[in-house]
Amino acid sequence: MFRQVVVTGAFAMLASCGTPEYRAEQSLCKTSWLNKIKPRFEQELYNRTETRQVPTGQTTCQTVGATTNCIQVMRTEYYTVPAVRTVDRNKPRRDAQIDLCTKNQCVAKFGNAECKVGG
Repeated sequence: MFRQVVVTGAFAMLASCGTPEYRAEQSLCKTSWLNKIKPRFEQELYNRTETRQVPTGQTTCQTVGATTNCIQVMRTEYYTVPAVRTVDRNKPRRDAQIDLCTKNQCVAKFGNAECKVGG
């Protein structure tokens, strides 16, 4: 599931970098497919990774004149906590249809899937 979200996100980021014509077609397809495959929001439990600074037991001291300042050496500790997030269960299916619709419209209007003018 996580890999699918990452892949879907990567495609969405790549698509957002397209030509203005591509983004225009994508916008029309989004509007259409949001009506056909409505969002279905659900809450799910997941393990969220957080960090905290913890002392290592070592100190570093620096003497300047007659004053010595010592600072504890810290390290980053990673831990997980249960959390809840809201996800759209229909998003992967809808995004696939939006992508297909956009490419089909680009091919029909511009002769290529990227909506490149003169390409």
